[in-house]
Amino acid sequence: MSEEHTGHCLCGAVRFRTFGRLREVVACHCSQCRRQTGHFYAATNVLNEGLTVQGEENITWYRASDTAGRAFCRTCGSALFWKGDGSDHTSIMAGTFDQPTGLRIGVHIFCADKGDYYEIEDGAPQFAQNR
Repeated sequence: MSEEHTGHCLCGAVRFRTFGRLREVVACHCSQCRRQTGHFYAATNVLNEGLTVQGEENITWYRASDTAGRAFCRTCGSALFWKGDGSDHTSIMAGTFDQPTGLRIGVHIFCADKGDYYEIEDGAPQFAQNR
């Protein structure tokens, strides 16, 4: 996918635009992602230079581990981004994009940690841990 995409948080204080190829959506079912979002984390990603953000002053980065951070809107609490230290890509929550997105779930990871209240039945590959 190589079109330009736009998106924003719930309140609109943070808006973004992506340029370039977006990865298929990865659905992460680990306990950190479930606790941050209330369900599983569904994100695509883009090269860092393909992401522009307006309202960066409204973003708070939370160090979720020794190797990555999670960004959210400090006004409305919307989960927005995930970034591994030193990565040349930024993950973006799929639900924050304006529609139509053209995105599809391509894979489920950390399925061994998934919540006990739902099943994964979309036919995409599933991995107990990371792929």
